[in-house]
Amino acid sequence: MAPAQERGHRTQAQRRAETRTALLDATVQCLVTYGYAGTTTVRIAELARVSRGAQTLYFRTRAELVSAAVAYLAEQRVAAVRERFSQGPVSVEDALDALWEEHQGVMFHAALELWVASRTDPELREDLHRLERDVGATITGAAESAIGDLARRPGFADDLIFALATIRGLALLQISNGGSERSLDHVWAQTRARLVRVLS
Repeated sequence: MAPAQERGHRTQAQRRAETRTALLDATVQCLVTYGYAGTTTVRIAELARVSRGAQTLYFRTRAELVSAAVAYLAEQRVAAVRERFSQGPVSVEDALDALWEEHQGVMFHAALELWVASRTDPELREDLHRLERDVGATITGAAESAIGDLARRPGFADDLIFALATIRGLALLQISNGGSERSLDHVWAQTRARLVRVLS
């Protein structure tokens, strides 16, 4: 007899993994749509199409959901950058564009909500600081590997961290000014040109 997976049936482990992912995706969606204060277990369950009773089997409280979402966001951000750099050597310009794109869209906006909330939430702040260090180290490591020989010069790693800080600041400026992603395209082009000179 063919295994259950081959017959089109999901195993219990697969169903549990899918439900967990649905809850984490719903948490991210809540953060982006309603903000941290409006991210409630009720809304998350509704968006994930999971009953509240079933939700508590995976995450008993909002704090547990948010903590898991922090790690989930970190994994998604790292995966996106690694995918961009997986095709082999890239130019400094392409590497900077990949890092800029990593600071756009849903994942960045959800992470931003958590950063703002962490200012007054010590436990969340501790989780974020730890994961941000890991994410930053992984992203810079992936960028250095993709760039190649140039990344081996003394001081390149520090310059790349400076570039990441600049990119993050520009992404925040986009939000604080209420602009669209396109509104900063010309500013990014100018910023990238300066960062290329720093990194080269």
